[in-house]
Amino acid sequence: MTELPVAEADQRYAGTVSPPPTLASSVGAVTLVEGQTFCISGQTGDVSPHFPQGLFVYDTRIMSGFELRVNGHPLEPLTVDLEEPFAATFVGRVHPRDGRADSDLVCFRSRAIGQGMRERITVTNYGAQEAPIDVELRCDVDFADLFEVKESRVHRPDGRSHAATDTGLRFTLDEGATHKEVELRTLDRPAVDDATLMWTGTLAPKEQWGICIEVIATLGDEVLVPRFRCRATDAVSLPAIRLASWRASLPEVETDNAMLDQTVRKSGADLGALRIFDPEHPDVPILAAGAPWFMTIFGRDSLLTAWMTLIAEPMLAAGVLETLARFQGDDVNLLTEEEPGKILHEMRFGTSARSAFGSGEVYYGSIDATPLFVMLLGELRRWDVADDVIARLLPHADRALDWVERFGDRDGDGYVEYARHSERGLANQGWKDSWDAIGFSNGDLAHAPIALCEVQGYVYAAYIARAHFAREAGDDALEEVYTKKARELWTRFNEDFWLDEHGWYALGLDADKRPIDALASNLGHCLWTGIIDPDRADIVVKHLMSDDMFSGWGLRTLASSMSAFNPVSYHNGSVWPHDNAIAAAGMMRYGFVEEAHRVIRAQLDVAAAFGGRLPELFAGFERGHPATPAVYPTSCSPQAWASAAPLLWLRSLLRIDPWATQQEVRIAPELPPWIKRLCVDRIRIADRLITVNVEGGNVEINGAEGLRVIRTPRVPVTSRRSPDERSRRP
Repeated sequence: MTELPVAEADQRYAGTVSPPPTLASSVGAVTLVEGQTFCISGQTGDVSPHFPQGLFVYDTRIMSGFELRVNGHPLEPLTVDLEEPFAATFVGRVHPRDGRADSDLVCFRSRAIGQGMRERITVTNYGAQEAPIDVELRCDVDFADLFEVKESRVHRPDGRSHAATDTGLRFTLDEGATHKEVELRTLDRPAVDDATLMWTGTLAPKEQWGICIEVIATLGDEVLVPRFRCRATDAVSLPAIRLASWRASLPEVETDNAMLDQTVRKSGADLGALRIFDPEHPDVPILAAGAPWFMTIFGRDSLLTAWMTLIAEPMLAAGVLETLARFQGDDVNLLTEEEPGKILHEMRFGTSARSAFGSGEVYYGSIDATPLFVMLLGELRRWDVADDVIARLLPHADRALDWVERFGDRDGDGYVEYARHSERGLANQGWKDSWDAIGFSNGDLAHAPIALCEVQGYVYAAYIARAHFAREAGDDALEEVYTKKARELWTRFNEDFWLDEHGWYALGLDADKRPIDALASNLGHCLWTGIIDPDRADIVVKHLMSDDMFSGWGLRTLASSMSAFNPVSYHNGSVWPHDNAIAAAGMMRYGFVEEAHRVIRAQLDVAAAFGGRLPELFAGFERGHPATPAVYPTSCSPQAWASAAPLLWLRSLLRIDPWATQQEVRIAPELPPWIKRLCVDRIRIADRLITVNVEGGNVEINGAEGLRVIRTPRVPVTSRRSPDERSRRP
């Protein structure tokens, strides 16, 4: 019997499976995001009920229709000014009067979101004659769940109604014990016709007319107070304060490459907007995976993103680790795939339980989040001494490593593998988690349990990290235990996963321990973690940079020579920026500087094509066919690990590798010809703020007093000769 794609199973546990193709109508949409609020609209600002658009708060669509008509027509889009990740101004021209080629009326829609929405609409008459205006705002609220919208299966609930109020409209939903309400409030008394707000008047030459509207939701028994109000100053809003504080903590980048500068700045702002906060722990932010469909906690996404952003803000990693540790698995639950010590895959929030993360619905179907947790904790220690954080989290790391060996290694063969426990769960549980992502070179799908190559690399890096912690504690016996585990895993991996006939490592091992022989980008992660034999790194990198793998815009997820290759698939030929940034970091780690530069330059060109914001993924067509990168219809933007990719570029270009507890840092910059100058200020290492200024062949380092600065790069922490010594190296 053929297995159904996971997208056809219960989507509550569908993770990052590719959404259905009906979402193609979102291409060109404008997405605003603030915490767990996001808004998707068209270029004029309209939210159409016919497309997967809307204003969403805590996974509920509180505005499914918000269409402006002036003098009976929609606006003609002129431009969109994305002022902040949570705010935009849509500029449109009013449709010209009959017999006129041009219109004298221009409309500005200034929108800001956060637990609701505020919109200011102004119409200006730039003509020399008086002009009548007839403004209509057509509204609708369907209270649809995020997954209903994502899967195009929205139905209108029976208990839904709407009515006019003194200041606008109120939509309500009463279904049994469920009560939801959305109110549109204005500062005046508009006319109301069914669900349309209306204003009529006349504008003198150069005169301006305007209104302000607030969208306020009530979910259950709680009224959500919008972050932005009509009578309030935006500068004192919580989103503005949080974003300003976040920006102030980030390193400042100065470079002669304008696009690199723009992309890094855009990335910093987007990461700030993607932070979400638990009301019970408001000072501990964690990253949502991405807008529009994944504004929630994903273990893997948060861990990888936090690792990639260490050069910008190490303590963001602490927030991620602290939050995930609170929800570390305790019991065995086959439905949710919870197991003792396991780190969650995804958390979703019910509208009746939005007050705290702990009331969310948790799914644990991730094979890599648990070793990544330990790996990140070890890397955080290299950037920040953080004794109190480590003291709290090291027991959780030990529980995670216990899970690796008791549950992750299902059959005792020394490798961590996955197989879902429930038909409701994800069939594939690595980062390529769509149903058809893991297969052989001939296109046959691999059968679980599957041991992915990159997961073994994460486990290897986790063992190395734990050995370092043991050494710091003076526990020689425990250090030797984890050093031996790392040595044995490294040795066996390089024997069992290496495909001599191909010259690359297997994507994984299937249920029968057969090597899955597809050539895939997962090898870049293996370089990054250091599990690849240095003697084989050259041929691996050559395969990654071959025409089959490197499209000219970046590394494809699957080589074009593989039978399952599809450039517009989710994981079988598309290009993911975070995947490329990790691969470039791995290449740089093994000394393949020129190749790493090529990957980074290709991705920078992609960022230029998308206005400085890297998408979650894009199609894997050969560069030049078409001439620009082809957008993937369901790609999130902004998306956490895509936003973090440029920060990892910076680390790779500077070749910066700290070891805070040893009071040392390696800095050995290698700039490509297309960057003449790069200065990164306020890099936080231990309790210092360091500046690295590279210009030509000169490297200037300031603020590193008290640290031993080593001007050579860290060699790969892999060597067949002395793996026990590797745990003692920086």
